[in-house]
Amino acid sequence: MKTIQENLKLFYIGLKDKEPFFYKNKDLTTHAAIIGMTGSGKTGLGITLLEEACIDNIPSIIIDPKGDITNLALTFPQMRAEDFLPYVDEAEAANKGQSVEEFAASQAELWRNGIESSFQDLERVKILKESASFNIYTPKSSSGIGVALLSDFACPNISDEEIFSNYINSLAASVLSLIGMSSEDMSSKEQLLISTIFESKFKEQKDVSIEELINFIANPPFKKIGVFDVDTFYPSSERLKLAMKINALIASPSFKGWTQGVRLEISKMLFDENGKAKCNIFTISHLNDAERMFFVTLLLNEIIAWMRGTEGTSSLRAILYMDEIFGFFPPNANPPSKTPMLTLLKQARAFGLGCVLSTQNPVDLDYKGLSNIGTWFIGRLQTAQDKARVIDGLSGIAGSSLD
Repeated sequence: MKTIQENLKLFYIGLKDKEPFFYKNKDLTTHAAIIGMTGSGKTGLGITLLEEACIDNIPSIIIDPKGDITNLALTFPQMRAEDFLPYVDEAEAANKGQSVEEFAASQAELWRNGIESSFQDLERVKILKESASFNIYTPKSSSGIGVALLSDFACPNISDEEIFSNYINSLAASVLSLIGMSSEDMSSKEQLLISTIFESKFKEQKDVSIEELINFIANPPFKKIGVFDVDTFYPSSERLKLAMKINALIASPSFKGWTQGVRLEISKMLFDENGKAKCNIFTISHLNDAERMFFVTLLLNEIIAWMRGTEGTSSLRAILYMDEIFGFFPPNANPPSKTPMLTLLKQARAFGLGCVLSTQNPVDLDYKGLSNIGTWFIGRLQTAQDKARVIDGLSGIAGSSLD
């Protein structure tokens, strides 16, 4: 059986004219978009890219809004029926007229044949399993590894004033989104108060706990916001109402889930103690919309803080993958996640961080972001407008080529 030859500079992503098709992994430093309607293979391609990164010992941070990418952890080097058995859907097996054991055996054979008919063998599956450490994080849930987001807000190590300002503005907006307040107006008194609190304490090189934030809202650690006294700008009685809203959040029984687990320390999420790349899957399908926005914004901000503390490189150092970008990076609205995502698309290339964004519809993506994406994987599109949007975006890429 003819098999591909491993090359750490190339990702094997499928077949072209019945021959192996390779993609230079360094091209991901200019980011990629995977676009196509449901059923066009977006998730399958995304998983392929991530598996190839694992084989090449490249760490990845994956935001999984739908819960599909957790399948990365299901890697079976021997492709035995008993490997598949625990994951068989009884209803699906019944629809096929099979017992769960028969269905598991048929799936094992299907997967094995798929591997062996695409210039690979089961040894490559073994290499994948042994090459990376797979970790599934479930914020606010004990189903996987918990993430302690609200134990405190850590002081970022960011020296660039513009990046620092964007960081604290986005952080403040994410807090407001968690309590159901609109965060699109960066000049609102709530936004400015919380941003100024973070700015004040972070410039003192101090972390801010959620309890401290609530107290600082009621009793700010400064006398003025801009040229106005704090009480003139935002009366004490109104500040207390805001503090009470956040206090009600932490008083709820579900809040405990936000304080338990590991801290978001990106530097510790890249390699294990043996130098093996980590594949970090943050599944957020169980969160509501406000909680998803809060988590994604904080994660992106932490990636920026880590990135700014590293040295530049032209090679692919790590991958940030988001399986469904809808709602997080829109062209018109300004949710908290938009600013850090745009920052990453503009600046991550210099630090070897490749961003891969997947969506059903190109109109889900911000115009400015499109111009910073160097590779486009395009599946089936639904409308002529979608096709025109993609063509327009591609025409803005200098030196682009279609394949």
